[in-house]
Amino acid sequence: MNEPITFAIITCSDTRSMKEDTAGAALEQLIADNGWTCLDHVVVRDERPLIGDAIVRACDELNADIVLTCGGSGLSLRDVTPDATQDVCERNVPGIAEAMRAHSLAITPYAMLSRALCMQRGRHIVVNLPGSEKAARENWDGVVAALPHAVKMMGGGGH
Repeated sequence: MNEPITFAIITCSDTRSMKEDTAGAALEQLIADNGWTCLDHVVVRDERPLIGDAIVRACDELNADIVLTCGGSGLSLRDVTPDATQDVCERNVPGIAEAMRAHSLAITPYAMLSRALCMQRGRHIVVNLPGSEKAARENWDGVVAALPHAVKMMGGGGH
């Protein structure tokens, strides 16, 4: 059985509501399929302060081990999720973002256009995922195996 891990999902979109957020819904199901818990799932507009506030809330108030953002990590001028993540997090965790891009590059050359980051806020990880359901699932598949170990390390566990 997997170690218990808690998640929060923040979908960053000017155009999607909860009803239309198929990527976030898919991530909720993937979390549940692993026996983990999704504490919260919200949709916020593509605005740096709103995304940053949602990340802070997920980490500091909800105490989610892992915060998954969905959307806003591409090259559109409205895509500010990585910037908002940097605004509120302390440490970069480049290997997770690199693994997502490498996994996706085997599927599509467009993966190299992702600006997605993975960063640490205290003992929480924030992972930027794409907004499309297909791409979010692919990125999840590329990193999910490492997440329990990451949570264990942030909690003070040994290797």
